[in-house]
Amino acid sequence: MTGRVSPPIRVVVAKPGLDGHDRGAKVVAKALKDAGMEVIYTGRHQTVDQIVAAAVQEDAEAVGLSVLSGAHMDYCARLRRRLDEEGAGDVVLLVGGTVPAGDLPALREMGYGVFGTGSHLADIVAYVRDEVVRRRGG
Repeated sequence: MTGRVSPPIRVVVAKPGLDGHDRGAKVVAKALKDAGMEVIYTGRHQTVDQIVAAAVQEDAEAVGLSVLSGAHMDYCARLRRRLDEEGAGDVVLLVGGTVPAGDLPALREMGYGVFGTGSHLADIVAYVRDEVVRRRGG
């Protein structure tokens, strides 16, 4: 008996703004790739519009931001708004980096999974997989 094979999960990983420290983003991208996902790493110094364009062009099911600059609230809000405007509001969102505990409720309200520095890679992989599968309806 053969079962239907789901397509691999497509994830865009991005570093918005002027923050050039991308080691964490690369580590997360590799963990997602090692878990069987297709990962598009946009590189450093991306604008929100560039990230949205990549997500739409690549038909991404998830977008992860790595932010160490402290500007995560602004980037996350703008990304959420722009994805909605482009008809991609169902994309799984996650943010990692330096995120103060006081910002967690607002980020979660915007629909983000939040993974601060020191998060376990297995938790990030599981979050993306579980959320995408849930949104796919299965």
